[in-house]
Amino acid sequence: MPARKLVPALALVALALTACGGGPDGAGGEPAQQPGGGVSAGVPDTAALLAKITKDEQLNAALPAATKQAGTLRVGSYLQSAPNNFYAADGKTPVGYEVDLAKAIGAKLGLTVAHEDMAFSSLITSLQSGRIDLTMAAMNDTPERQQQIDFVDYFTSGITIMVRKGNPDGVNGPETLCGKAVAVVQGTSHQKFATEQSEQCKQGGKPEVTVTATDSDTQNQNQLRTGRVAAVLNDLPSAVYISKTAGEGQFFEVIPGEPINGGPYGIGVNKGNAELAQSVQKALQALVSDASYNEILRAWGVEQGAVGEVKLNGGS
Repeated sequence: MPARKLVPALALVALALTACGGGPDGAGGEPAQQPGGGVSAGVPDTAALLAKITKDEQLNAALPAATKQAGTLRVGSYLQSAPNNFYAADGKTPVGYEVDLAKAIGAKLGLTVAHEDMAFSSLITSLQSGRIDLTMAAMNDTPERQQQIDFVDYFTSGITIMVRKGNPDGVNGPETLCGKAVAVVQGTSHQKFATEQSEQCKQGGKPEVTVTATDSDTQNQNQLRTGRVAAVLNDLPSAVYISKTAGEGQFFEVIPGEPINGGPYGIGVNKGNAELAQSVQKALQALVSDASYNEILRAWGVEQGAVGEVKLNGGS
């Protein structure tokens, strides 16, 4: 299930202005910008976590010969999607929980990782042409995409409810949205869910949800801050990042619980490179088993999306 399906016009705006951050799938939050560019907040220090991860000789030996000889994994990303993957305050260094996971997988395999920043729409073709070895860009693993590439699933995203700090309107889940105003971005799966939830409220004899659709996350955040809406619906990583960084974490909070209508993000691998897909899967599963994976997600505050089993092509 694509987490965010922007209509074409909005997608162009997002790509041009990074107004909503991220690509069509896991749209990211809007990082606080310094005058010279780059992100100034919300970046945890994960160096010690990554330094603990050591090479697995067996996994390294099982790598495809060409990858092992190169010694580097070329990872294609759309590096404007906080907290998935974006640039640090220097405007040059890739950061994000996906960046850290990629580094961890590389370390387990005995490889270095080189990120290549490119348009979201060119990731699959770049993978198929051999320009990159993997994609990792909050891309939903879907049956349609599985026809083109393979996926190693590493995260479960979905719709998350964000409220004002202290939750003054008492929103504790979808069923408590009845009779309340909710903000969403126009043309997204968030809007579709809010409309469906409103109908459920109505059928249950409760007041409908007042759905306010806008053109950007920024507008929705402003409405939430001023109390014009009781909640904002967003993707899990985005909501977590916004709640941690907006007003230095004093404006918003995320309602705990499993993502709504959740689906997997997948690391893309060329269909002709099954050996590499299996190597990445085994490396990530080893990181899950030794808790390094969860430590990385916890550092970024997105542990709600953790997987317990790393699957190949698990999207449906």
